[in-house]
Amino acid sequence: MEMVKEKFFMARKLGFDNINMDLIMGLPQENLEDVLHTLSEVKALAPDSLTVHSLAIKRAARLKLFKEEHKDLQIQNTPEMIELSATCAGELGMEPYYLYRQKNMAGNFENVGYSLPGKACIYNILIMEEMQTIAACGAGTTTKVVFPAENRRERCENVKEVEQYISRIDEMIERKEKTLAKS
Repeated sequence: MEMVKEKFFMARKLGFDNINMDLIMGLPQENLEDVLHTLSEVKALAPDSLTVHSLAIKRAARLKLFKEEHKDLQIQNTPEMIELSATCAGELGMEPYYLYRQKNMAGNFENVGYSLPGKACIYNILIMEEMQTIAACGAGTTTKVVFPAENRRERCENVKEVEQYISRIDEMIERKEKTLAKS
């Protein structure tokens, strides 16, 4: 958490006036006490928007691929945890501005974005609408290119492992350049 705080304050010092924080509810072994602690830290930082996700275990996630190794992990997401996050957002003066559902979400809840007036996270809106090309940088990120005339989207993923990302950066840049050149 200290690194998050450090980067948050650095961004504020640099003049960023619209900072979003994302939380994932239902992480393995997470309990109500953990959620309360996280929310108290978020309240102390007072971001401009807050996105509350319920854990969704993706097809290629290690928790899914190696189920046997992780069979003893407790994954729970309760209505109380979700309500606490909504209360926290309200106490910060935020209102919900979008929600969406994903498959395999812990607790079968929606992901909700909250923001202060005029501070909705534009990235969250654009990524959900899938009408905007988004270039992503960094390990594990995905660039999405929209081809409106063809009504199609093309994804270009970066490798997840940081060491591979660093050693293969030129390859990933070249793939993105080729994909973007087609748009």
